[in-house]
Amino acid sequence: MRIIKSNTFRTTMKQTRFFFIAMTAALLAVSCKSQYEMLLNSNDADTKYEAAFKYFEQEKYQKAAALFESLSVLTNGTERDDTVRYYWGLSNYRGSDYYTAETNFSDFVESFPRSPFAPQARFLRIDCLYRSTLRYELDQSPTQVAIGAISEYIAEYPDNENITVCREMLDDLNKRLDTKAYEGARLYYKMEDYIASRVALRNVLKDNSENIYREDILYYIAMSSYKYAQLSVRAKQKERYLTFIDDYLNFIGELPDSPYRKELDVLYKRAQKALGRPVDTELFDDVDERDFAKERKLLVREARREDRRNRKLLKESEEVVVEEAVADEEEINASEAVEKN
Repeated sequence: MRIIKSNTFRTTMKQTRFFFIAMTAALLAVSCKSQYEMLLNSNDADTKYEAAFKYFEQEKYQKAAALFESLSVLTNGTERDDTVRYYWGLSNYRGSDYYTAETNFSDFVESFPRSPFAPQARFLRIDCLYRSTLRYELDQSPTQVAIGAISEYIAEYPDNENITVCREMLDDLNKRLDTKAYEGARLYYKMEDYIASRVALRNVLKDNSENIYREDILYYIAMSSYKYAQLSVRAKQKERYLTFIDDYLNFIGELPDSPYRKELDVLYKRAQKALGRPVDTELFDDVDERDFAKERKLLVREARREDRRNRKLLKESEEVVVEEAVADEEEINASEAVEKN
């Protein structure tokens, strides 16, 4: 009996101790929360200023941002105004709230263009804009805004320590625009709409002749014109093969050593033969058409397989339709017979 009483006593003491610790922790949490809320609603600018920087140094950026925002009303028009407004934006930035940070830095630059914080605030603003851009498949309006802001920064602060980073951002964003334009135009080629493909690709170079995919674009322009000619009715082929020859000569004139050259040389020879012209062999190195012939045979073979599969599926679907129609007719006849009886 004594052992049982001893164990019960110990259990009770442990429960009491745990309850006491839990209550103490809860009271401390409530006390801290109340203290922060009281500070946030306080009009004591000095205490709030000191506390805001303390939270900032402790990397509690959300609380710091809230305090700096509240403090900006109290320090408006004072010598602390630009410091408070800058660190308000910086707290948002460090807390990964880039949308709010960009807005704060933009307002800061407009309100305090001569502040010692202004150059860094402008840089952090464009960094926020850069981080808010989207991958090339999506809307590139934010990219255009970021490019404009970065270009202005580079022009205004050419010797700033952040210039290298800014140029890297600019290169990445311009590459994104080039990729979107190129892939958007090449989509027509993938869809086998070769006339639209050629027009779209030429427009890409018209809008930006220095597109990083220029070599690929010129290649697909030539390929589009060749395939369009190849698929045309005989009466239209001559004119369209001549268009391909123009595109081909334009390509080799600009990019004589391109890895695409060998393939285009073969197509040029075929176009010349289709036009009944002698082939200028001086244009070519030794080009082996056997590789292309093999590839063509494989494509034709695969196309035939696909055609057989499609025919089989069509036949099966027709049989199903016929069976359903027969069943429907039998059901109708049966219903009519029942009604007559």
